[in-house]
Amino acid sequence: MNEDDEARRHRLKMEKRKAVQDAEVAGKTVARKGLLMVHTGAGKGKSTAAFGLALRALGHGWKIGVVQFGKGQWQTGERNMLEKLGQEFGQEFGQVAWHTLGEGFTWETQDRTRDEAAARRAWEKACELMDDPDIRLLVLDELNISLRYEHLPLEEVLRALAARRDDLTVVVTGRNAKPELIAAADLVTEMTLVKHHFGAGVKAQEGIEF
Repeated sequence: MNEDDEARRHRLKMEKRKAVQDAEVAGKTVARKGLLMVHTGAGKGKSTAAFGLALRALGHGWKIGVVQFGKGQWQTGERNMLEKLGQEFGQEFGQVAWHTLGEGFTWETQDRTRDEAAARRAWEKACELMDDPDIRLLVLDELNISLRYEHLPLEEVLRALAARRDDLTVVVTGRNAKPELIAAADLVTEMTLVKHHFGAGVKAQEGIEF
């Protein structure tokens, strides 16, 4: 087969592929919809993916909110940059409402009452942001952990997420997402652990983990 035949074969193959793709896209009738997205699984990258989406939304002028459950009050690179961009771009390019309301991981606090109180504060802030008509994307970072340890009532959370505004997208992160949350979600991504440098003795690094 000469180069002209190979080029012709490739073109015909791509024409068929384009026809299939165009037909699939034409069958989608919903132009815009607020989504419930869940990033879960044992692999690294759940919060990273959510913050990447937040950066994309901010670039389109959206106002975004972030509520972190369980995590302590350390300053992370993603918070530094997203808040800086929100301040620099101002109203034209959206703003960032960031709230880290945890007191650290459960094995650090060793106090269930404190953990429940922190989760409740974070959830109340999340509900407040869901009611803000200017917020178009809300990241509920590590909410799955609070639900896993029953720091919050699952049914209460599911009801509030189901009742959210039609134009609000919510992203929930954390391992061990509840089956009921997975069933309610529009999109679920599971990060699979294949290999992690922590297992080889590498500590959490600035710029990589936070």
